[in-house]
Amino acid sequence: MPTEQTPPVSRRKLGLVGVIGLCAAGAIVVTGIMARAKTETDLKAWTDDQAIPTVAVAPPDARVLNASLDLPGRLEAYYRAPIFARVSGYLKSWSADIGAQVKSGQVIAEIEAPDLDQQLLQARADLVSQQSSAKLSEATLNRRKTLVASNFVSAQEIDERTADLNNKRAAVNSGQANVERLEALAGYKKITAPFDGVVTQRNTDVGALISGGTGTGAAMFVVSDIKKLRVYVDVPQSYVPAIRLGAKAIISVPDHPNKTFPATVEASSQSVDVASGTTRMQLVLDNPNGELLPGGYANVKMSLARDSAPLHVPASALIFNKSGLRVATVGPDDKILFKTVTIARDLGRDIELASGVTADDRIVIAPPDGLNDGDKVRITGGSNAPKGGKPTAETEKKEVKG
Repeated sequence: MPTEQTPPVSRRKLGLVGVIGLCAAGAIVVTGIMARAKTETDLKAWTDDQAIPTVAVAPPDARVLNASLDLPGRLEAYYRAPIFARVSGYLKSWSADIGAQVKSGQVIAEIEAPDLDQQLLQARADLVSQQSSAKLSEATLNRRKTLVASNFVSAQEIDERTADLNNKRAAVNSGQANVERLEALAGYKKITAPFDGVVTQRNTDVGALISGGTGTGAAMFVVSDIKKLRVYVDVPQSYVPAIRLGAKAIISVPDHPNKTFPATVEASSQSVDVASGTTRMQLVLDNPNGELLPGGYANVKMSLARDSAPLHVPASALIFNKSGLRVATVGPDDKILFKTVTIARDLGRDIELASGVTADDRIVIAPPDGLNDGDKVRITGGSNAPKGGKPTAETEKKEVKG
């Protein structure tokens, strides 16, 4: 049986098939290159987009977080009198110990002063002698005057006798003043309370040598009126205008942990202490039952009167470095702008600022490391689509993946 032979393929057809194959291979290569280039472009755009930090912002809080100021204070008696001796001698007796309630004019101690007693006796004797001399001089002058008419006594003698009488009377007045002075000093041998109060100190005892009139060293007694107390507190200079005279305050003390006491701002020193930068203020506090002790520590909570509410930011917004204390704000163009601030009060989680920001600023709540002025940021929760409806790099990436 004869074999059927296949007709040979023409060269033209083979060439056509080769051209088609080459075109297909070229198209595949070109498509791959374009796809890789687009992927690299999308990846770069996505990477650049991810390099923009995302931050949370909030405006400064203008509400009043704490309209009061807590400061340490010191309690003092409204009237306090250290009592020193006016005369020298030895303490003869005392009748009021520490804690004793005393009345005004009550004798609380007595000093034995033998030297003063002898001086008083001598002064009285001298006064009697001077008075006698004055009487004799006066009698002599009167007798001489009766002899003037008979020219037995000259006018010169009368003048001399008159001058002598005047000298004697002056000596009497001097002696009388000396006696009264010593009698007044003798009255100080009895130590009396200057006002109603309580004896808070006694620094002497029977037989102790007393040096009078010096006013140095420890006082014999200290009498204090504790029915009313003064509270002294040092207020920072920045808060002085916010504390008005007559403002109310709340006092608390460690020995009465569950009780508070009302007080009133009574006076201000009207000056700033150079060392501490504070102004001393005085508050008055009624203490009719004597519950509070003078000299004790007190916590003073004073109300602040402000013309406007201060601005507060979270403590996490503060940045402290070589440039000082700053906060990061976001401008209208979503770029970082650092602002230097000063702190008025540290309230823990919130910081009250004295200056540096306005109520319209957008404060970065927790700024990440590495932020610099002018850095572009993305605000969390906000729309990131640019104007004109163009897709963002993140949207393009999603389209490529789709």
